[in-house]
Amino acid sequence: MSHAAQHTHVFETAMGFCAVAWSDSGIARFQLPVKSAEAAERLLQRRAAGAEPGAPPEDVAAVVAAAKQYFDGEETDFSHVRLDLGGEDAFFGQIYDALRRVGWGRTTTYGALAKEVGAGREAARDVGEAMARNPAPLIIPCHRVLAAGGKIGGFSAPGGSTTKIRMLALEGVRVGATEAAQQTFSF
Repeated sequence: MSHAAQHTHVFETAMGFCAVAWSDSGIARFQLPVKSAEAAERLLQRRAAGAEPGAPPEDVAAVVAAAKQYFDGEETDFSHVRLDLGGEDAFFGQIYDALRRVGWGRTTTYGALAKEVGAGREAARDVGEAMARNPAPLIIPCHRVLAAGGKIGGFSAPGGSTTKIRMLALEGVRVGATEAAQQTFSF
Protein backbone atom coordinates (compact mmCIF):
# COMPACT_ATOMS: atom_id res chain seq x y z
CA MET A 1 0.00 0.00 0.00
CA SER A 2 1.26 3.43 -0.78
CA HIS A 3 -0.55 4.78 2.26
CA ALA A 4 -1.38 2.83 5.36
CA ALA A 5 -4.99 1.70 5.52
CA GLN A 6 -6.79 4.21 7.67
CA HIS A 7 -10.18 2.61 8.18
CA THR A 8 -11.91 -0.75 8.19
CA HIS A 9 -15.49 -1.88 7.91
CA VAL A 10 -16.95 -5.35 8.60
CA PHE A 11 -20.16 -6.39 6.89
CA GLU A 12 -22.32 -9.48 6.45
CA THR A 13 -22.98 -11.24 3.14
CA ALA A 14 -24.93 -14.35 2.21
CA MET A 15 -21.68 -16.34 2.50
CA GLY A 16 -20.43 -14.89 5.80
CA PHE A 17 -18.74 -11.79 7.19
CA CYS A 18 -16.35 -9.79 5.01
CA ALA A 19 -14.17 -6.80 5.83
CA VAL A 20 -12.61 -4.02 3.83
CA ALA A 21 -9.79 -1.59 4.60
CA TRP A 22 -9.15 1.61 2.72
CA SER A 23 -6.94 4.66 2.53
CA ASP A 24 -7.44 7.93 0.70
CA SER A 25 -5.94 6.21 -2.38
CA GLY A 26 -8.48 3.38 -2.54
CA ILE A 27 -9.26 -0.10 -1.26
CA ALA A 28 -6.14 -1.47 0.42
CA ARG A 29 -7.39 -4.83 1.71
CA PHE A 30 -10.42 -7.07 1.39
CA GLN A 31 -11.27 -10.06 3.57
CA LEU A 32 -13.30 -12.87 2.01
CA PRO A 33 -16.18 -14.32 4.06
CA VAL A 34 -15.63 -16.00 7.40
CA LYS A 35 -18.10 -17.20 10.04
CA SER A 36 -18.06 -14.21 12.39
CA ALA A 37 -17.60 -10.46 12.34
CA GLU A 38 -14.85 -10.82 14.95
CA ALA A 39 -12.91 -13.26 12.76
CA ALA A 40 -13.24 -10.97 9.73
CA GLU A 41 -11.93 -8.00 11.72
CA ARG A 42 -9.08 -10.03 13.24
CA LEU A 43 -7.95 -11.39 9.87
CA LEU A 44 -8.12 -7.97 8.24
CA GLN A 45 -6.17 -6.34 11.07
CA ARG A 46 -3.30 -8.77 10.45
CA ARG A 47 -2.89 -7.19 7.01
CA ALA A 48 -4.02 -3.63 7.82
CA ALA A 49 -2.56 -3.13 11.28
CA GLY A 50 -3.53 0.10 12.94
CA ALA A 51 -6.53 0.83 10.76
CA GLU A 52 -9.55 1.91 12.75
CA PRO A 53 -13.19 0.95 12.20
CA GLY A 54 -15.06 3.67 10.36
CA ALA A 55 -18.07 4.50 8.26
CA PRO A 56 -17.22 3.82 4.62
CA PRO A 57 -17.20 6.79 2.27
CA GLU A 58 -19.44 6.60 -0.81
CA ASP A 59 -16.94 4.77 -3.04
CA VAL A 60 -16.17 2.16 -0.37
CA ALA A 61 -19.88 1.79 0.46
CA ALA A 62 -20.44 1.00 -3.24
CA VAL A 63 -17.83 -1.79 -3.01
CA VAL A 64 -19.56 -3.17 0.11
CA ALA A 65 -22.92 -3.14 -1.71
CA ALA A 66 -21.37 -4.82 -4.75
CA ALA A 67 -19.75 -7.51 -2.57
CA LYS A 68 -23.13 -8.25 -0.99
CA GLN A 69 -24.66 -8.54 -4.46
CA TYR A 70 -21.81 -10.81 -5.56
CA PHE A 71 -22.36 -13.23 -2.67
CA ASP A 72 -26.10 -13.17 -3.45
CA GLY A 73 -25.15 -14.56 -6.88
CA GLU A 74 -25.71 -11.35 -8.85
CA GLU A 75 -23.29 -10.57 -11.68
CA THR A 76 -20.89 -7.95 -10.38
CA ASP A 77 -17.95 -6.10 -11.92
CA PHE A 78 -15.15 -4.86 -9.66
CA SER A 79 -12.74 -3.98 -12.47
CA HIS A 80 -13.13 -0.23 -11.97
CA VAL A 81 -12.74 -0.19 -8.19
CA ARG A 82 -9.92 2.14 -7.16
CA LEU A 83 -7.22 0.18 -5.32
CA ASP A 84 -4.31 1.24 -3.16
CA LEU A 85 -1.58 -1.18 -4.27
CA GLY A 86 1.34 1.25 -4.07
CA GLY A 87 3.47 -0.97 -1.84
CA GLU A 88 2.97 -4.12 -3.91
CA ASP A 89 5.66 -5.69 -6.09
CA ALA A 90 5.53 -4.12 -9.59
CA PHE A 91 5.33 -7.52 -11.33
CA PHE A 92 2.50 -8.58 -9.03
CA GLY A 93 0.77 -5.30 -9.90
CA GLN A 94 0.92 -6.24 -13.60
CA ILE A 95 -0.56 -9.65 -12.78
CA TYR A 96 -3.34 -8.07 -10.72
CA ASP A 97 -4.15 -5.62 -13.53
CA ALA A 98 -4.38 -8.44 -16.08
CA LEU A 99 -6.49 -10.57 -13.75
CA ARG A 100 -8.96 -7.74 -13.18
CA ARG A 101 -9.83 -8.03 -16.89
CA VAL A 102 -11.04 -11.64 -16.38
CA GLY A 103 -14.74 -11.03 -15.96
CA TRP A 104 -17.69 -12.69 -14.31
CA GLY A 105 -18.08 -16.37 -15.22
CA ARG A 106 -14.69 -16.62 -16.92
CA THR A 107 -11.50 -18.27 -15.75
CA THR A 108 -7.86 -18.30 -16.71
CA THR A 109 -4.86 -20.40 -15.69
CA TYR A 110 -1.68 -19.51 -13.83
CA GLY A 111 0.31 -20.11 -17.03
CA ALA A 112 -2.03 -18.09 -19.26
CA LEU A 113 -1.94 -15.18 -16.84
CA ALA A 114 1.86 -15.27 -16.79
CA LYS A 115 1.87 -15.24 -20.58
CA GLU A 116 -0.64 -12.36 -20.59
CA VAL A 117 1.83 -10.14 -18.73
CA GLY A 118 4.68 -11.15 -21.05
CA ALA A 119 6.45 -13.44 -18.62
CA GLY A 120 5.78 -16.76 -20.33
CA ARG A 121 4.20 -19.85 -18.88
CA GLU A 122 7.34 -20.63 -16.87
CA ALA A 123 6.36 -17.76 -14.54
CA ALA A 124 3.19 -19.61 -13.47
CA ARG A 125 4.65 -20.12 -9.99
CA ASP A 126 5.17 -16.37 -9.69
CA VAL A 127 1.50 -15.90 -10.58
CA GLY A 128 0.62 -18.39 -7.85
CA GLU A 129 2.67 -16.39 -5.36
CA ALA A 130 0.91 -13.19 -6.44
CA MET A 131 -2.45 -14.90 -5.89
CA ALA A 132 -1.43 -16.08 -2.42
CA ARG A 133 -0.43 -12.50 -1.52
CA ASN A 134 -3.47 -10.87 -3.13
CA PRO A 135 -4.42 -7.95 -0.86
CA ALA A 136 -7.95 -7.64 -2.22
CA PRO A 137 -9.42 -11.00 -3.24
CA LEU A 138 -12.78 -10.73 -5.00
CA ILE A 139 -11.84 -7.26 -6.29
CA ILE A 140 -8.71 -8.86 -7.74
CA PRO A 141 -10.52 -12.11 -8.64
CA CYS A 142 -7.90 -14.73 -7.78
CA HIS A 143 -10.70 -17.31 -7.48
CA ARG A 144 -10.89 -17.22 -11.30
CA VAL A 145 -7.35 -18.59 -11.70
CA LEU A 146 -7.21 -22.36 -12.24
CA ALA A 147 -4.31 -24.77 -12.51
CA ALA A 148 -3.40 -26.42 -15.79
CA GLY A 149 -6.02 -28.77 -17.15
CA GLY A 150 -8.86 -26.90 -15.45
CA LYS A 151 -7.93 -28.20 -12.00
CA ILE A 152 -8.99 -26.06 -9.07
CA GLY A 153 -5.46 -25.17 -7.97
CA GLY A 154 -4.72 -23.46 -4.71
CA PHE A 155 -6.67 -20.94 -2.70
CA SER A 156 -5.26 -19.57 0.54
CA ALA A 157 -8.43 -17.80 1.69
CA PRO A 158 -10.52 -19.18 4.56
CA GLY A 159 -12.20 -22.37 3.41
CA GLY A 160 -9.48 -23.08 0.84
CA SER A 161 -10.49 -24.73 -2.42
CA THR A 162 -14.07 -25.21 -1.16
CA THR A 163 -14.50 -21.42 -1.01
CA LYS A 164 -12.98 -21.08 -4.48
CA ILE A 165 -15.41 -23.66 -5.88
CA ARG A 166 -18.36 -21.92 -4.18
CA MET A 167 -17.36 -18.53 -5.56
CA LEU A 168 -16.95 -19.92 -9.07
CA ALA A 169 -20.33 -21.66 -8.75
CA LEU A 170 -21.94 -18.28 -7.93
CA GLU A 171 -20.68 -17.19 -11.36
CA GLY A 172 -21.99 -20.30 -13.10
CA VAL A 173 -18.54 -21.88 -13.46
CA ARG A 174 -18.43 -25.56 -12.60
CA VAL A 175 -15.14 -27.19 -11.75
CA GLY A 176 -14.59 -30.63 -10.39
CA ALA A 177 -13.87 -31.00 -6.71
CA THR A 178 -10.41 -32.24 -7.62
CA GLU A 179 -7.66 -32.29 -5.07
CA ALA A 180 -6.36 -28.76 -4.57
CA ALA A 181 -2.70 -28.09 -5.19
CA GLN A 182 -2.64 -25.92 -2.08
CA GLN A 183 -4.86 -26.09 0.94
CA THR A 184 -6.03 -23.20 3.05
CA PHE A 185 -3.73 -21.69 5.58
CA SER A 186 -5.04 -21.50 9.12
CA PHE A 187 -4.94 -17.84 10.12
